[in-house]
Amino acid sequence: MEKFIINGGIPLHGEMTPSGNKNAALPMLAACLLTSEPVVLHNVPDILDVRSMIKLLQSLNVQIKRISETSYELDASDIHPTDLDPNLCRQIRASILLAGPLISRVGEVLIPPPGGDVIGRRRLDTHILAFSHLGIESEFIDSQFHFTARNLTGAEILLDEASVTATENAIMACVLAKGESIIRNAASEPHIQELCEFLNILGGKIENIGSNTLHITGVSSLHGGEFQIGPDYLEVVSYIGAAVVTNGSILIKNAGINRLDMIELVMDRLGVHWKTNNDDLIVPSDQELAIKPDLGNAIPEIKIMPWPAFPSDLMSIAIVIATQARGSVLFHDWMYPSRMFFTDKLVGMGAQIVLCDPHRCIVQGPTPLSGEYLESPDIRAGMALVLASLSASGQSIIRNVGQIDRGYQQVDHKLKMLGASIERMED
Repeated sequence: MEKFIINGGIPLHGEMTPSGNKNAALPMLAACLLTSEPVVLHNVPDILDVRSMIKLLQSLNVQIKRISETSYELDASDIHPTDLDPNLCRQIRASILLAGPLISRVGEVLIPPPGGDVIGRRRLDTHILAFSHLGIESEFIDSQFHFTARNLTGAEILLDEASVTATENAIMACVLAKGESIIRNAASEPHIQELCEFLNILGGKIENIGSNTLHITGVSSLHGGEFQIGPDYLEVVSYIGAAVVTNGSILIKNAGINRLDMIELVMDRLGVHWKTNNDDLIVPSDQELAIKPDLGNAIPEIKIMPWPAFPSDLMSIAIVIATQARGSVLFHDWMYPSRMFFTDKLVGMGAQIVLCDPHRCIVQGPTPLSGEYLESPDIRAGMALVLASLSASGQSIIRNVGQIDRGYQQVDHKLKMLGASIERMED
């Protein structure tokens, strides 16, 4: 286990380039199982979750060649379905994404329960509901999910919630199913759009990409292809936050500006602004950092909703920014009952936060933060604690940084390049 030692209070300056979108890379790696021809993926982030997915694919006899620092060639021409390592599956939520492609290729699969961040119950019922419409039978036997499909047939699917991973699994099952499929109440995040674009490059027929109603015409097979994964907008906003809370100024190259419209609206309510130059983003040091009240001087509410609204994965970052902004704001994450449980660590650093219930908290700022001994509970809260430590006076120690490494590539190296005092050490 490793830890970060951070000496805070140093404004960040310089430029950085975000890595590829983790949440796009994982389903695309799984989707390579859908074709027997080689596939090349570029801008794949070198993070722990990707390494775990690659190990799972290799256990299925997928031949994987790293052709550059961020590019991989995957050949699933001779897959050998086998018992997947339960420990590997427990390390990442995305292991469940192997179900759709394997059902399409071999008709039967055993999948151990997936893992991922401990932020509350993350149900799989929506996956099973989507599969059932396509003629896939699901059972839970000996602590594993057993999926079988004798004749995968397209259907109209209404998801009971706009689940990202369930939408991705349904897409990958439908793309080789016979006939037409319609997925309604589909999630439409950027990574789902990229998955659809990738599958279309391989010969899939997916229409209405970016909407919550996808039309898929099944094809008999997919061919090989090549795809460039876009920048991770969650990482982009995390580094915007790091600059803001340290009173710094940074340039983010190739930031994927077209993914940030709604996020920019929400950040504006916290008094955060940035400038753009083509696809580059500039965070200036002259941030207002004043929370804008609602009409009648009411305390504003920042609430997560399905894309294109504000994403749950950025709630932790926004809370840290709010601790340094003047005024009061209510945060509401109705989706995950444990998302807010990291706020006690911020309170220990000096933040004024009232945890109303597992889903809501009120932040009153600005308050100076002091260094503290911390532990990373999950990917996003872990990165939020890094931001708090960068802002704080004195030294902070963050343990269990492997959680952060699951979603952020070389975070300590990138922050050092921006002038931060951060060291990685064995714990």
